Amino acid sequence: MKDGCGREINYLRLSVTDLCDLRCIYCMPESGVKKLDHTSILSVEEIEEIVRTAAGLGITKVRLTGGEPLVRRGIDEIVRRVAGTPGIEEVALTTNGTLLPEKAEMLKAAGVGRVNISLDTLDPDEYRFITRTGNLADALRGIDAALDAGLTPVKINAVLMGGVNDDQIEPLIELTKRENIHVRFIEIMPIGECAGWNKARFIGLGEVTKRVPELRPVGTEGVAELYRKDGYPGTVGLIHPISSHFCPDCNRVRITPDGTMKPCLHSSGEIPLKGLHGAELAAAMRGGIFGKPMRHYLEGGASSDSVRNMNAIGG
Repeated sequence: MKDGCGREINYLRLSVTDLCDLRCIYCMPESGVKKLDHTSILSVEEIEEIVRTAAGLGITKVRLTGGEPLVRRGIDEIVRRVAGTPGIEEVALTTNGTLLPEKAEMLKAAGVGRVNISLDTLDPDEYRFITRTGNLADALRGIDAALDAGLTPVKINAVLMGGVNDDQIEPLIELTKRENIHVRFIEIMPIGECAGWNKARFIGLGEVTKRVPELRPVGTEGVAELYRKDGYPGTVGLIHPISSHFCPDCNRVRITPDGTMKPCLHSSGEIPLKGLHGAELAAAMRGGIFGKPMRHYLEGGASSDSVRNMNAIGG
């Protein structure tokens, strides 16, 4: 289905929980979040109906997110139902990786094709600072588990923060020496927990090619500009949601854990879906897609209009 700006919307990012086993400084409050009542979050059956309706509107790819999707009870059944929906050609999942050692094989068998793993540093102390509670070794084991299970290619998502983890550009790029590992640097966005941060933490991704001038451009993939070091099988991607927004090519909508559609990550606009069924659900989703804003306006230090933290939206 095309939105009102003529963009083909074929990608749904579906958050199955706002809970997480980590407390990353740019995503969640240090104290965590108040757990939603069981009846407030989408049930497995509601998720299945939303995905089936989305497929009828032209969605072909679903990414399961959170919070941390692997803490959601019944995630295996959710994956099976989403992957088994006619019209859905690809199911992916974004995770912090800490639970992958015990769940990677199950996810593959249920229908996940590949995973993105959020990993902002390879320094154990920095990892603990950024995640507040995490252990780097758990995330690294998760990468190995994903590779062993065939959840490939594995993409590493690294949010770049000035004065926090910008010393990790070179070490993270070295991960692309391994087959089937691709690193994506992402500009931090002024939303939720980090909306009021010092502007020095918001650095452009030109810093990556400046630090590693031997990176050579090799094209694009979705919203990422791709680079590669000679002899390395993996690629390095730069994703610029702020300095060079990709709104004209945006092909996605989001569903939050409590069942609202967000046509734009940075808009306050939300369309309630929970409790709707059949033609009523389809009409609401169709209207949300068609009304997707032309673009966000985060340049010049402006903050997001979203009323939610990232953990309550889905990465």
